[in-house]
Amino acid sequence: MGFATVAAYAPDGVTALGLGVVGELFGGFDFAVCGARPGPVRTDLGLRLPVEHGLERLAAADLVLSLPGDAFRTPPPEAVADAFRAAHERGAIVAAHCVGVFGLAAAGLLDGRRATTHWRFAEELAARHPGVRITADELYVDEGRVLTGAGAAAGIDLGLHLIRREHGPARANAIAREMVTPPHREGGQAQYVSAPVPADGEDERLAGVLGWARGHLDRRLSIDELAARALMSRRTFARRFKAATGGSPHAWLQAQRLDLAEELLVTTTLPIEEIARRTGYGSAALLRERFVDRRKVSPRAYRRTWSG
Repeated sequence: MGFATVAAYAPDGVTALGLGVVGELFGGFDFAVCGARPGPVRTDLGLRLPVEHGLERLAAADLVLSLPGDAFRTPPPEAVADAFRAAHERGAIVAAHCVGVFGLAAAGLLDGRRATTHWRFAEELAARHPGVRITADELYVDEGRVLTGAGAAAGIDLGLHLIRREHGPARANAIAREMVTPPHREGGQAQYVSAPVPADGEDERLAGVLGWARGHLDRRLSIDELAARALMSRRTFARRFKAATGGSPHAWLQAQRLDLAEELLVTTTLPIEEIARRTGYGSAALLRERFVDRRKVSPRAYRRTWSG
Protein backbone atom coordinates (compact mmCIF):
# COMPACT_ATOMS: atom_id res chain seq x y z
CA MET A 1 0.00 0.00 0.00
CA GLY A 2 1.30 3.48 -0.81
CA PHE A 3 4.36 4.63 -2.72
CA ALA A 4 7.76 3.07 -2.08
CA THR A 5 10.11 4.88 -4.48
CA VAL A 6 10.40 8.66 -4.71
CA ALA A 7 12.24 10.71 -7.33
CA ALA A 8 12.62 14.49 -7.02
CA TYR A 9 13.53 16.42 -10.16
CA ALA A 10 15.95 19.27 -9.40
CA PRO A 11 15.88 22.00 -12.07
CA ASP A 12 18.61 24.55 -12.62
CA GLY A 13 18.57 26.93 -9.65
CA VAL A 14 16.74 24.44 -7.43
CA THR A 15 15.92 25.94 -4.04
CA ALA A 16 17.97 24.62 -1.15
CA LEU A 17 14.88 24.83 1.07
CA GLY A 18 12.88 22.69 -1.35
CA LEU A 19 15.63 20.08 -1.36
CA GLY A 20 15.78 20.07 2.42
CA VAL A 21 12.01 19.71 2.77
CA VAL A 22 11.69 16.68 0.49
CA GLY A 23 14.82 15.11 1.94
CA GLU A 24 13.40 15.29 5.46
CA LEU A 25 9.96 14.09 4.39
CA PHE A 26 10.92 11.23 2.09
CA GLY A 27 14.42 10.27 3.21
CA GLY A 28 13.02 7.16 4.89
CA PHE A 29 11.74 5.88 1.54
CA ASP A 30 13.75 4.78 -1.51
CA PHE A 31 14.51 8.41 -2.35
CA ALA A 32 16.67 10.00 -5.05
CA VAL A 33 17.29 13.46 -6.47
CA CYS A 34 17.70 13.54 -10.25
CA GLY A 35 18.42 16.08 -12.96
CA ALA A 36 17.83 16.30 -16.66
CA ARG A 37 21.10 14.35 -16.80
CA PRO A 38 23.62 13.22 -14.17
CA GLY A 39 26.05 15.93 -13.10
CA PRO A 40 26.19 19.13 -11.03
CA VAL A 41 23.03 21.20 -10.62
CA ARG A 42 23.14 24.83 -9.46
CA THR A 43 21.12 25.73 -6.37
CA ASP A 44 19.55 29.11 -5.64
CA LEU A 45 22.38 29.71 -3.14
CA GLY A 46 24.98 29.40 -5.88
CA LEU A 47 26.23 26.04 -4.60
CA ARG A 48 26.73 23.10 -6.94
CA LEU A 49 24.80 19.97 -6.08
CA PRO A 50 26.26 16.70 -7.41
CA VAL A 51 23.35 14.72 -8.88
CA GLU A 52 23.98 11.07 -9.68
CA HIS A 53 20.75 10.28 -11.49
CA GLY A 54 19.10 11.38 -14.70
CA LEU A 55 15.52 11.03 -15.84
CA GLU A 56 15.63 7.24 -15.64
CA ARG A 57 14.72 7.56 -11.95
CA LEU A 58 11.52 9.41 -12.87
CA ALA A 59 10.60 6.50 -15.12
CA ALA A 60 10.64 4.05 -12.21
CA ALA A 61 9.38 6.06 -9.23
CA ASP A 62 5.99 5.66 -7.56
CA LEU A 63 6.06 9.33 -6.55
CA VAL A 64 7.57 12.01 -8.80
CA LEU A 65 8.25 15.49 -7.40
CA SER A 66 8.91 18.68 -9.36
CA LEU A 67 11.08 20.85 -7.11
CA PRO A 68 10.99 24.67 -7.16
CA GLY A 69 13.85 26.63 -8.71
CA ASP A 70 14.70 30.24 -9.46
CA ALA A 71 14.47 29.69 -13.25
CA PHE A 72 10.84 28.57 -13.11
CA ARG A 73 9.74 31.03 -15.79
CA THR A 74 11.71 29.02 -18.34
CA PRO A 75 9.78 25.86 -19.24
CA PRO A 76 11.54 22.62 -18.36
CA PRO A 77 13.39 20.77 -21.15
CA GLU A 78 10.99 18.79 -23.31
CA ALA A 79 12.56 15.55 -22.10
CA VAL A 80 11.64 16.50 -18.53
CA ALA A 81 8.07 17.42 -19.47
CA ASP A 82 7.82 14.10 -21.32
CA ALA A 83 9.07 12.30 -18.20
CA PHE A 84 6.43 14.01 -16.04
CA ARG A 85 3.69 13.04 -18.49
CA ALA A 86 4.95 9.47 -18.81
CA ALA A 87 5.06 9.07 -15.03
CA HIS A 88 1.47 10.20 -14.73
CA GLU A 89 0.31 8.01 -17.61
CA ARG A 90 1.79 4.88 -16.06
CA GLY A 91 0.03 5.57 -12.76
CA ALA A 92 2.63 7.34 -10.63
CA ILE A 93 1.69 10.15 -8.26
CA VAL A 94 3.05 13.51 -9.45
CA ALA A 95 3.38 16.44 -7.07
CA ALA A 96 4.98 19.87 -6.73
CA HIS A 97 4.94 22.84 -4.42
CA CYS A 98 5.76 26.54 -4.73
CA VAL A 99 7.07 27.44 -8.21
CA GLY A 100 7.82 23.77 -8.91
CA VAL A 101 4.13 23.74 -9.87
CA PHE A 102 5.05 25.66 -13.05
CA GLY A 103 6.90 22.56 -14.30
CA LEU A 104 3.81 20.38 -14.00
CA ALA A 105 1.71 23.09 -15.65
CA ALA A 106 4.17 23.31 -18.56
CA ALA A 107 3.82 19.55 -19.02
CA GLY A 108 0.03 19.95 -19.31
CA LEU A 109 -0.68 17.90 -16.20
CA LEU A 110 -2.69 20.65 -14.50
CA ASP A 111 -5.03 21.51 -17.37
CA GLY A 112 -8.62 21.24 -16.17
CA ARG A 113 -7.49 20.59 -12.61
CA ARG A 114 -7.48 22.63 -9.44
CA ALA A 115 -4.00 23.70 -8.35
CA THR A 116 -2.22 26.09 -6.04
CA THR A 117 1.21 27.70 -5.80
CA HIS A 118 2.90 30.43 -3.78
CA TRP A 119 0.42 33.30 -3.46
CA ARG A 120 2.91 35.73 -5.04
CA PHE A 121 2.93 33.75 -8.29
CA ALA A 122 -0.70 32.60 -8.51
CA GLU A 123 -1.72 35.29 -11.00
CA GLU A 124 1.32 34.60 -13.15
CA LEU A 125 0.57 30.88 -13.20
CA ALA A 126 -3.02 31.62 -14.22
CA ALA A 127 -1.87 33.96 -17.01
CA ARG A 128 0.67 31.48 -18.38
CA HIS A 129 -1.60 28.45 -18.08
CA PRO A 130 -5.26 29.52 -18.39
CA GLY A 131 -6.43 25.91 -18.42
CA VAL A 132 -5.45 25.52 -14.75
CA ARG A 133 -8.10 26.24 -12.10
CA ILE A 134 -6.07 28.25 -9.59
CA THR A 135 -7.09 28.11 -5.91
CA ALA A 136 -4.59 30.56 -4.47
CA ASP A 137 -5.88 30.41 -0.90
CA GLU A 138 -5.09 26.71 -0.30
CA LEU A 139 -1.99 25.28 1.38
CA TYR A 140 -2.24 22.27 -0.91
CA VAL A 141 -4.65 20.78 -3.43
CA ASP A 142 -5.18 17.03 -3.81
CA GLU A 143 -6.46 15.98 -7.24
CA GLY A 144 -5.81 12.28 -6.80
CA ARG A 145 -2.59 11.43 -8.64
CA VAL A 146 -1.69 15.10 -9.18
CA LEU A 147 -1.06 17.28 -6.11
CA THR A 148 0.18 20.83 -5.73
CA GLY A 149 1.25 22.92 -2.76
CA ALA A 150 1.73 26.57 -1.91
CA GLY A 151 5.05 28.26 -1.16
CA ALA A 152 8.07 27.12 0.80
CA ALA A 153 6.92 25.53 4.07
CA ALA A 154 3.65 24.40 2.47
CA GLY A 155 5.79 21.70 0.86
CA ILE A 156 5.83 20.15 4.33
CA ASP A 157 2.03 20.29 4.52
CA LEU A 158 1.74 18.69 1.09
CA GLY A 159 4.27 15.97 1.87
CA LEU A 160 2.73 15.07 5.22
CA HIS A 161 -0.69 14.92 3.58
CA LEU A 162 0.65 12.53 0.94
CA ILE A 163 2.31 10.32 3.55
CA ARG A 164 -0.85 10.36 5.67
CA ARG A 165 -3.01 9.51 2.67
CA GLU A 166 -0.81 6.71 1.37
CA HIS A 167 0.81 5.31 4.55
CA GLY A 168 -1.49 6.33 7.38
CA PRO A 169 -1.47 8.93 10.17
CA ALA A 170 0.99 7.09 12.42
CA ARG A 171 3.83 7.38 9.90
CA ALA A 172 2.95 10.98 9.01
CA ASN A 173 2.77 11.95 12.68
CA ALA A 174 6.12 10.29 13.40
CA ILE A 175 7.79 12.24 10.58
CA ALA A 176 6.13 15.46 11.76
CA ARG A 177 7.49 14.89 15.27
CA GLU A 178 11.00 14.36 13.87
CA MET A 179 10.70 17.62 11.95
CA VAL A 180 9.15 19.39 14.99
CA THR A 181 6.22 20.57 12.88
CA PRO A 182 2.44 20.21 13.22
CA PRO A 183 1.16 17.08 11.42
CA HIS A 184 -1.62 19.21 9.94
CA ARG A 185 -2.08 22.98 9.70
CA GLU A 186 -5.53 24.46 9.56
CA GLY A 187 -6.46 27.35 7.30
CA GLY A 188 -5.11 28.50 3.95
CA GLN A 189 -2.11 30.52 2.88
CA ALA A 190 -4.04 33.79 2.99
CA GLN A 191 -3.25 34.01 6.70
CA TYR A 192 0.46 34.29 5.84
CA VAL A 193 0.24 37.02 3.20
CA SER A 194 0.46 39.89 5.66
CA ALA A 195 1.14 38.70 9.19
CA PRO A 196 1.56 41.57 11.68
CA VAL A 197 4.49 41.58 14.08
CA PRO A 198 3.15 40.98 17.61
CA ALA A 199 3.11 44.23 19.52
CA ASP A 200 2.50 42.73 22.96
CA GLY A 201 2.15 39.47 24.86
CA GLU A 202 -1.26 38.54 23.48
CA ASP A 203 0.14 36.11 20.90
CA GLU A 204 2.23 34.37 23.54
CA ARG A 205 -0.84 34.00 25.74
CA LEU A 206 -2.82 32.71 22.78
CA ALA A 207 -0.18 30.06 22.05
CA GLY A 208 -0.32 28.96 25.68
CA VAL A 209 -4.10 28.62 25.55
CA LEU A 210 -3.93 26.54 22.36
CA GLY A 211 -1.45 24.20 24.02
CA TRP A 212 -3.69 23.92 27.07
CA ALA A 213 -6.74 23.21 24.90
CA ARG A 214 -4.92 20.39 23.06
CA GLY A 215 -4.35 18.73 26.43
CA HIS A 216 -8.00 19.03 27.48
CA LEU A 217 -9.92 17.94 24.39
CA ASP A 218 -12.01 15.59 26.52
CA ARG A 219 -13.71 18.65 28.01
CA ARG A 220 -16.46 20.84 26.59
CA LEU A 221 -14.43 23.95 25.71
CA SER A 222 -16.24 27.22 25.10
CA ILE A 223 -14.88 30.32 23.40
CA ASP A 224 -15.61 32.27 26.58
CA GLU A 225 -13.43 29.92 28.64
CA LEU A 226 -10.56 30.05 26.15
CA ALA A 227 -10.80 33.84 25.92
CA ALA A 228 -10.72 34.14 29.71
CA ARG A 229 -7.60 31.95 29.88
CA ALA A 230 -5.95 34.21 27.30
CA LEU A 231 -6.96 37.28 29.36
CA MET A 232 -8.86 38.67 26.39
CA SER A 233 -12.40 39.65 25.62
CA ARG A 234 -14.36 37.20 23.49
CA ARG A 235 -14.19 39.59 20.53
CA THR A 236 -10.44 40.20 20.81
CA PHE A 237 -9.79 36.48 21.25
CA ALA A 238 -11.78 35.59 18.12
CA ARG A 239 -9.92 38.25 16.11
CA ARG A 240 -6.46 37.22 17.31
CA PHE A 241 -7.34 33.55 16.90
CA LYS A 242 -8.33 34.01 13.26
CA ALA A 243 -5.19 36.05 12.55
CA ALA A 244 -3.04 33.27 14.02
CA THR A 245 -4.77 30.19 12.60
CA GLY A 246 -6.83 31.40 9.66
CA GLY A 247 -10.06 29.98 11.07
CA SER A 248 -12.51 30.02 13.95
CA PRO A 249 -11.95 28.47 17.40
CA HIS A 250 -14.79 26.03 16.71
CA ALA A 251 -13.20 24.79 13.46
CA TRP A 252 -9.80 24.52 15.13
CA LEU A 253 -11.14 22.50 18.04
CA GLN A 254 -13.01 20.21 15.67
CA ALA A 255 -9.81 19.56 13.72
CA GLN A 256 -7.80 18.92 16.91
CA ARG A 257 -10.41 16.46 18.18
CA LEU A 258 -10.44 14.54 14.90
CA ASP A 259 -6.63 14.53 14.70
CA LEU A 260 -6.51 12.98 18.16
CA ALA A 261 -9.23 10.47 17.25
CA GLU A 262 -7.25 9.36 14.19
CA GLU A 263 -4.11 8.87 16.26
CA LEU A 264 -5.91 6.90 18.97
CA LEU A 265 -7.65 4.70 16.40
CA VAL A 266 -4.33 3.73 14.84
CA THR A 267 -2.00 3.58 17.85
CA THR A 268 -4.29 2.07 20.52
CA THR A 269 -6.92 -0.62 20.92
CA LEU A 270 -9.23 1.64 22.91
CA PRO A 271 -12.95 1.09 22.27
CA ILE A 272 -14.59 3.66 20.00
CA GLU A 273 -16.71 4.82 22.94
CA GLU A 274 -13.58 5.62 24.97
CA ILE A 275 -12.00 7.45 22.05
CA ALA A 276 -15.20 9.49 21.72
CA ARG A 277 -14.93 10.40 25.42
CA ARG A 278 -11.25 11.36 25.20
CA THR A 279 -11.84 13.56 22.18
CA GLY A 280 -14.79 15.41 23.68
CA TYR A 281 -17.54 13.98 21.51
CA GLY A 282 -19.29 12.17 24.32
CA SER A 283 -20.80 9.44 22.17
CA ALA A 284 -19.55 7.04 19.53
CA ALA A 285 -22.43 8.10 17.28
CA LEU A 286 -21.36 11.76 17.27
CA LEU A 287 -17.71 10.86 16.70
CA ARG A 288 -18.74 8.65 13.79
CA GLU A 289 -20.79 11.45 12.24
CA ARG A 290 -17.92 13.96 12.43
CA PHE A 291 -15.35 11.37 11.35
CA VAL A 292 -17.32 10.36 8.25
CA ASP A 293 -17.69 14.04 7.32
CA ARG A 294 -13.89 14.33 7.27
CA ARG A 295 -12.59 10.97 6.03
CA LYS A 296 -15.67 9.53 4.24
CA VAL A 297 -15.24 6.28 6.20
CA SER A 298 -16.30 5.22 9.69
CA PRO A 299 -13.82 5.15 12.61
CA ARG A 300 -13.88 1.35 12.61
CA ALA A 301 -13.14 1.16 8.87
CA TYR A 302 -10.33 3.68 9.32
CA ARG A 303 -8.84 1.57 12.13
CA ARG A 304 -9.00 -1.60 10.04
CA THR A 305 -7.22 0.13 7.16
CA TRP A 306 -4.36 1.73 9.11
CA SER A 307 -3.77 -0.20 12.33
CA GLY A 308 -2.52 -3.38 10.70
